[in-house]
Amino acid sequence: MKKRRITFNSPVVLSFAIISFGVMAANYLTAGLSNQLLFTTYHSPLTSPMTYVRFFTHVLGHMGWSHYINNMMYMLLLGPMLEEKYGSRTIIEVILITGLMAGLANWFLFPTVALCGASSVVFAFILMTSFTSFKEGEIPLTVILVAVIFIGQQIYEGIFVADNISNMAHIVGGIVGAVAGYTLNKKA
Repeated sequence: MKKRRITFNSPVVLSFAIISFGVMAANYLTAGLSNQLLFTTYHSPLTSPMTYVRFFTHVLGHMGWSHYINNMMYMLLLGPMLEEKYGSRTIIEVILITGLMAGLANWFLFPTVALCGASSVVFAFILMTSFTSFKEGEIPLTVILVAVIFIGQQIYEGIFVADNISNMAHIVGGIVGAVAGYTLNKKA
Protein backbone atom coordinates (compact mmCIF):
# COMPACT_ATOMS: atom_id res chain seq x y z
CA MET A 1 0.00 0.00 0.00
CA LYS A 2 1.34 3.41 -1.01
CA LYS A 3 2.07 5.85 1.77
CA ARG A 4 0.21 9.18 1.50
CA ARG A 5 1.73 12.48 2.50
CA ILE A 6 0.48 16.02 2.77
CA THR A 7 2.19 18.42 0.36
CA PHE A 8 2.61 22.19 0.47
CA ASN A 9 1.21 22.33 -3.06
CA SER A 10 0.72 26.08 -3.45
CA PRO A 11 3.38 27.93 -1.45
CA VAL A 12 2.26 31.50 -2.22
CA VAL A 13 -1.45 30.94 -1.64
CA LEU A 14 -0.92 28.79 1.46
CA SER A 15 1.57 31.30 2.88
CA PHE A 16 -0.89 34.12 2.18
CA ALA A 17 -3.65 32.24 4.06
CA ILE A 18 -1.34 31.45 7.00
CA ILE A 19 0.01 35.00 7.25
CA SER A 20 -3.52 36.41 7.02
CA PHE A 21 -4.57 34.07 9.83
CA GLY A 22 -1.70 35.40 11.96
CA VAL A 23 -2.69 38.98 11.12
CA MET A 24 -6.30 38.19 12.08
CA ALA A 25 -5.17 36.72 15.40
CA ALA A 26 -2.92 39.74 16.05
CA ASN A 27 -5.86 42.03 15.31
CA TYR A 28 -7.88 40.33 18.05
CA LEU A 29 -4.98 40.31 20.51
CA THR A 30 -4.35 44.04 19.98
CA ALA A 31 -8.05 45.02 19.98
CA GLY A 32 -7.79 46.22 16.37
CA LEU A 33 -4.59 48.25 16.74
CA SER A 34 -2.48 46.04 14.46
CA ASN A 35 -4.99 46.37 11.62
CA GLN A 36 -5.16 50.13 12.11
CA LEU A 37 -1.38 50.53 12.06
CA LEU A 38 -0.36 47.95 9.45
CA PHE A 39 -3.20 46.16 7.66
CA THR A 40 -5.78 48.81 6.71
CA THR A 41 -5.23 51.50 4.12
CA TYR A 42 -6.88 54.86 4.56
CA HIS A 43 -6.27 58.49 3.61
CA SER A 44 -3.11 58.95 5.67
CA PRO A 45 -0.49 61.56 4.73
CA LEU A 46 1.72 60.77 1.73
CA THR A 47 4.66 61.96 3.86
CA SER A 48 4.22 58.90 6.07
CA PRO A 49 6.18 55.84 4.88
CA MET A 50 3.49 53.63 6.42
CA THR A 51 0.98 54.93 3.88
CA TYR A 52 2.97 53.18 1.15
CA VAL A 53 3.42 50.01 3.20
CA ARG A 54 -0.33 49.82 3.84
CA PHE A 55 -1.06 50.14 0.10
CA PHE A 56 0.25 46.55 -0.06
CA THR A 57 -0.40 45.06 3.40
CA HIS A 58 -4.12 45.88 3.64
CA VAL A 59 -4.85 42.67 1.70
CA LEU A 60 -3.58 40.63 4.66
CA GLY A 61 -5.93 42.18 7.23
CA HIS A 62 -9.58 41.26 7.78
CA MET A 63 -12.31 42.80 9.91
CA GLY A 64 -13.55 39.54 11.40
CA TRP A 65 -13.41 35.78 11.15
CA SER A 66 -16.27 35.49 8.63
CA HIS A 67 -14.54 38.09 6.41
CA TYR A 68 -11.30 36.08 6.65
CA ILE A 69 -12.98 32.70 6.08
CA ASN A 70 -14.97 33.86 3.04
CA ASN A 71 -11.89 35.34 1.37
CA MET A 72 -9.67 32.37 2.18
CA MET A 73 -12.20 29.86 0.85
CA TYR A 74 -11.97 31.50 -2.58
CA MET A 75 -8.20 31.99 -2.33
CA LEU A 76 -7.66 28.33 -1.46
CA LEU A 77 -10.09 27.18 -4.13
CA LEU A 78 -8.80 29.27 -7.05
CA GLY A 79 -5.23 30.13 -6.05
CA PRO A 80 -3.57 26.70 -6.30
CA MET A 81 -4.84 26.18 -9.86
CA LEU A 82 -3.59 29.63 -10.87
CA GLU A 83 -0.26 29.15 -9.09
CA GLU A 84 0.26 25.80 -10.81
CA LYS A 85 -0.57 27.29 -14.22
CA TYR A 86 1.29 30.61 -13.97
CA GLY A 87 3.89 30.00 -11.27
CA SER A 88 4.47 31.39 -7.80
CA ARG A 89 6.23 34.55 -8.94
CA THR A 90 3.31 35.56 -11.17
CA ILE A 91 0.83 35.02 -8.34
CA ILE A 92 2.95 37.17 -6.01
CA GLU A 93 3.02 39.88 -8.67
CA VAL A 94 -0.77 39.73 -9.14
CA ILE A 95 -1.31 39.97 -5.37
CA LEU A 96 1.06 42.95 -5.06
CA ILE A 97 -0.32 44.79 -8.09
CA THR A 98 -3.90 44.19 -6.98
CA GLY A 99 -3.16 45.42 -3.46
CA LEU A 100 -1.41 48.52 -4.77
CA MET A 101 -4.12 49.38 -7.31
CA ALA A 102 -6.95 48.89 -4.78
CA GLY A 103 -5.02 50.87 -2.15
CA LEU A 104 -4.34 53.76 -4.53
CA ALA A 105 -7.92 53.80 -5.83
CA ASN A 106 -9.22 53.88 -2.27
CA TRP A 107 -6.79 56.65 -1.26
CA PHE A 108 -7.69 58.87 -4.22
CA LEU A 109 -11.40 58.16 -4.65
CA PHE A 110 -12.63 57.48 -1.11
CA PRO A 111 -10.69 59.65 1.36
CA THR A 112 -13.07 58.88 4.23
CA VAL A 113 -13.10 55.08 3.77
CA ALA A 114 -10.67 52.55 5.26
CA LEU A 115 -9.92 49.44 3.20
CA CYS A 116 -8.98 46.09 4.69
CA GLY A 117 -9.10 42.54 3.32
CA ALA A 118 -8.19 40.26 0.45
CA SER A 119 -11.41 40.73 -1.52
CA SER A 120 -9.64 42.59 -4.31
CA VAL A 121 -7.20 39.68 -4.68
CA VAL A 122 -10.06 37.18 -4.60
CA PHE A 123 -11.81 39.00 -7.44
CA ALA A 124 -8.54 39.20 -9.37
CA PHE A 125 -8.29 35.41 -9.04
CA ILE A 126 -11.93 34.93 -10.10
CA LEU A 127 -11.43 36.90 -13.32
CA MET A 128 -8.01 35.31 -13.95
CA THR A 129 -9.57 31.87 -13.62
CA SER A 130 -12.18 32.66 -16.25
CA PHE A 131 -9.32 33.22 -18.73
CA THR A 132 -7.61 29.84 -18.15
CA SER A 133 -9.08 28.32 -21.31
CA PHE A 134 -8.58 31.44 -23.43
CA LYS A 135 -7.21 30.88 -26.94
CA GLU A 136 -5.99 33.50 -29.41
CA GLY A 137 -8.81 34.82 -31.57
CA GLU A 138 -11.53 33.52 -29.23
CA ILE A 139 -13.42 35.03 -26.34
CA PRO A 140 -14.86 32.34 -24.07
CA LEU A 141 -18.51 32.93 -23.21
CA THR A 142 -17.63 32.21 -19.57
CA VAL A 143 -15.36 35.27 -19.53
CA ILE A 144 -18.16 37.49 -20.82
CA LEU A 145 -20.70 36.08 -18.36
CA VAL A 146 -18.36 36.32 -15.36
CA ALA A 147 -17.42 39.91 -16.27
CA VAL A 148 -21.02 41.05 -16.85
CA ILE A 149 -22.41 39.34 -13.74
CA PHE A 150 -19.47 40.43 -11.59
CA ILE A 151 -19.38 44.07 -12.70
CA GLY A 152 -23.17 44.32 -12.69
CA GLN A 153 -23.37 42.97 -9.15
CA GLN A 154 -20.67 45.33 -7.90
CA ILE A 155 -22.28 48.38 -9.48
CA TYR A 156 -25.72 47.41 -8.16
CA GLU A 157 -24.42 46.77 -4.65
CA GLY A 158 -22.31 49.93 -4.72
CA ILE A 159 -25.38 52.03 -5.51
CA PHE A 160 -28.25 50.28 -3.75
CA VAL A 161 -26.81 48.22 -0.87
CA ALA A 162 -25.65 49.96 2.30
CA ASP A 163 -23.00 47.64 3.71
CA ASN A 164 -19.38 47.82 4.74
CA ILE A 165 -18.05 46.23 1.54
CA SER A 166 -15.75 48.03 -0.86
CA ASN A 167 -17.22 47.32 -4.27
CA MET A 168 -14.51 49.55 -5.73
CA ALA A 169 -11.84 47.13 -4.46
CA HIS A 170 -13.72 44.23 -6.04
CA ILE A 171 -13.92 46.03 -9.38
CA VAL A 172 -10.22 47.01 -9.26
CA GLY A 173 -9.29 43.42 -8.42
CA GLY A 174 -11.48 42.13 -11.23
CA ILE A 175 -9.82 44.49 -13.71
CA VAL A 176 -6.34 43.46 -12.59
CA GLY A 177 -7.31 39.78 -12.83
CA ALA A 178 -8.88 40.21 -16.27
CA VAL A 179 -5.82 42.05 -17.62
CA ALA A 180 -3.46 39.50 -16.07
CA GLY A 181 -5.50 36.53 -17.30
CA TYR A 182 -5.78 37.91 -20.81
CA THR A 183 -2.12 38.91 -21.01
CA LEU A 184 -0.75 35.67 -19.56
CA ASN A 185 -2.92 33.48 -21.77
CA LYS A 186 -2.21 35.54 -24.86
CA LYS A 187 1.54 34.92 -24.33
CA ALA A 188 0.92 31.20 -23.90
